[in-house]
Formats: sequence, structure tokens, C-alpha cells
Amino acid sequence: MKALRALPLLLAVAGMVMLALAGIGTRFGVWHYRTGLSMLRYSAYVGIAAAVVCILALLVTRPSGGSRVALVIGLLLSALTVGVPYRFSQTVKRVPPIHDITTDMTDPPTFVAVLPLRASATNAALYAGDSVAALQRAAYPEVRPLMLPVPPLAAFDRAVAAAKAMGWEIVAGDSPSGRLEATATTTWFGFKDDVVVRIRSANSGSRVDVRSVSRVGRSDVGANAARIVRYLDVLQRQR
Repeated sequence: MKALRALPLLLAVAGMVMLALAGIGTRFGVWHYRTGLSMLRYSAYVGIAAAVVCILALLVTRPSGGSRVALVIGLLLSALTVGVPYRFSQTVKRVPPIHDITTDMTDPPTFVAVLPLRASATNAALYAGDSVAALQRAAYPEVRPLMLPVPPLAAFDRAVAAAKAMGWEIVAGDSPSGRLEATATTTWFGFKDDVVVRIRSANSGSRVDVRSVSRVGRSDVGANAARIVRYLDVLQRQR
């Protein structure tokens, strides 16, 4: 009986550890990102097993006191271990399998300074054209240029401040040409996504276009679109 009560919590903790290490190991280069994503999936299987055993232990052993609390904690940990990968998988199904998002699909901003940093990237820096644009329009209609009522030089200063506020690593900035290039690193898995901001004079103000491209992975799971929308929101509120 004691073993049946202890096993669920051990399984739940094991699933949580696997879930955490999936991203941490990828971020620090311990293993390939595909290995990390596989660990994410397998942690869910461990979580399901832990949840089943927790429920069985609650029903069969009829625990009381500390044992019951431990099993309930195990059940909660199991739910979290299953919930994170499940949410990730559902997002993958919901968003299109693209990793290059831009506010200008006709004349997308181009990368220059970050190209050497993308030497080992599996995704090209060259925009794929109409096929990607069509998928983006259908999935992310909120991704659009931002118009600012200030001249380009002032808009550029705001763009740099907004990029720093986002925690991006600034790679290059050229205010006369209105170009800013940076790299964003995701918190958990440490994926590198490159961003280029282009500022042009328009309607007595400035038009800001942004492009964000993942270095690896066919799908970005919506990360690039979310990043652009958040960045433009931060930029719009800059003073």
C-alpha cells in the first residue's frame, strides 16, 4: 500500500522534471531542439500515467492525512505536466506551419547585419513569397504596419527603446536608413528569432514595418506574430 501511495508522486515529479529539462537542456545546448520537443511529448505520457496511478491510489488505498495530500499534489503536478504539452500541441495544430512573419508582405524588410549569425540556421532569411503571405493573412490579420506621427529619426529612437524594452539583443542600428536588426531569444527553449525593423517617411510621419524570422523549425507556433504585435504595441506607447 505504501508503494502504491508513493509511486504516483514520484511519477508526477519525474514528469515535471522531464518537462522542465526539455527546454532547459535545449536552451543550453545539451541536446538538439528536436530532442527537447520529444521530451516535451514524453513528459505528457509520464504525467498521464502519474494521474492514473494517483486516482487509483486514492480509490484503492483510501489514504488519510499526509498521504492524501501527497496524492492530491501528485494529481495537480500531473495535470500541469500534461497541460503544458497539450496546449503546445493544440497551438501547433491551430497556427500555420510558417516561421517568417512580416507587416509588409509585398516588400518585406530584409536582413543584412544578422546574416552571419544565421550561418548555421536551417531556415532561410530570404522571404518565401506569396505562399507564406497567404497563410499569414489568413492566420494573423492583426499583423500590420504601424504609423507614428513623428519623423523617421524620432521613430527610430523609439524603435530602439522598444526593442530594448522587449529584451532583444541589438545587432545593428542605422538611423539614417531607418534600419534596426536584433535577435530575440525565447525564455524556455532559448530559440533564436531574428528581427528587422524598417522605418520610412509616410504621410508627414513614419511607417514602421517589422519582420521576425525563426532560425530553426518549420512552425514557430505563433511566436513571431505575437512578438511583432507586442513590439508594435510597446512602440506605440513609447514617448
